[in-house]
Amino acid sequence: MRIIMKVAAISILAMMAPAASAADQVEIKLQRFFGACDAQFGTNTDVSKAVGECGIITSLINKFNASNPDIHISVTNVEWPGYDQLNAQFAAGDPPDIVTVHESALSDYQTKKLLMPLNDMLKTVGITPDQFTEAAQVGATKDGKLYGMPIDTWSELFHINMDLFKKAGLVNADGTPIFPKSPEELIAQAEQFKAKTGKPYFVLSLANETALYMRDLYTYLFQQNSAFFADPKHIKLTTPEAKRFVEMYKTIFDKGLTTKNLDYSAALNAFLAGEGGVHLNGTWVVGDYDAQSKTPGTALNKGGYEVYPYPQLFSGAHQQYADGHTWAVSVKQRTAAQSEAIAKFLKFYFDNDYEWARTGHLPSVQAVLDSDKFKALPHRSTILAVAKLGHPLPSQVQRQFALQDIIGEEIGAAVTGQKPVDAALSDAEKRVNDLLGNL
Repeated sequence: MRIIMKVAAISILAMMAPAASAADQVEIKLQRFFGACDAQFGTNTDVSKAVGECGIITSLINKFNASNPDIHISVTNVEWPGYDQLNAQFAAGDPPDIVTVHESALSDYQTKKLLMPLNDMLKTVGITPDQFTEAAQVGATKDGKLYGMPIDTWSELFHINMDLFKKAGLVNADGTPIFPKSPEELIAQAEQFKAKTGKPYFVLSLANETALYMRDLYTYLFQQNSAFFADPKHIKLTTPEAKRFVEMYKTIFDKGLTTKNLDYSAALNAFLAGEGGVHLNGTWVVGDYDAQSKTPGTALNKGGYEVYPYPQLFSGAHQQYADGHTWAVSVKQRTAAQSEAIAKFLKFYFDNDYEWARTGHLPSVQAVLDSDKFKALPHRSTILAVAKLGHPLPSQVQRQFALQDIIGEEIGAAVTGQKPVDAALSDAEKRVNDLLGNL
């Protein structure tokens, strides 16, 4: 009887121990986007088995919590990009401690003194700005200091169904895809593709999606050396350069050289089903698309999958719009232990930059970008050029996500014929400048 009671007592103490330990944990509130995937990765701590943005970030945070029993990262997952919710949290005085913020959105919060400069915190765990790539440093630096710890550089890419490109006769002798060198060549190749495959050249997300128009506009204005944001509070869009871009897209739309009426998810699924040759999407799908190309029976498995930066269509600088994700830290009262825990988490993510780069994003850490291990990942030899081609807007330009909606709406109206091109560009210019002029 005494033995049974003793065993029971030990069992009760064992059950009580974790609760007591949990009470001593340092609690850190973290808010992120990148989707939800708890059914597949909710308890996974083996990051090498994770794929995609959601799988890898979920597994990384799980691993950190498991490896640091004195700290608990409490995660709130928000719908991309999450800034409406973050704004409300700041207004209520209850922001998360750590939050995912695009480099392009950092200025919105940094100028209002809502985010901490991170140089001193990062220095305590041995991280200095010079350890990041030039692109990451430029994107995350505001007024001379890092206001987010860079975790990647991303850009839109040409994702290619090589089976359809072969059928269209758009493959070089060495097996690489043939790319256009001008808007006229793009239209001609797209028409050839449609004639030989019966499918549109492009798979584009044009319904309820403004980001693609904005990113591509910036890319092709950069390629025309247009100083469209010479003044960070005024945009110039009533220009020949902007009109060339919109007319190029309108021709693609009018001639049926792209899918129509597809939102982001539908366009992604259409490309995976082999419904077009080129999907304009970001670095974040490279890992998933590569996995599909290695799965028998899939459209990308038939003839292979390739991915490249945007082709140079104009005679100016070969550049394309790029952005990046960061971990930002809110300004709020916290204990020394909480600050130390945050620094420890940032160092953990820094040390795992390679794992995050498996998504397809380019690493933010220069040593990882230069490593043979990273370069050995599929398709990195073709997309590595984005590290040099990628170009953000000037760091002083605020409300970049709001500008995305304005510009995307107006260009979409012009492309689909709801507005004349000149009127749409004039309206976009006025709406953007009205917004920026009232900040």
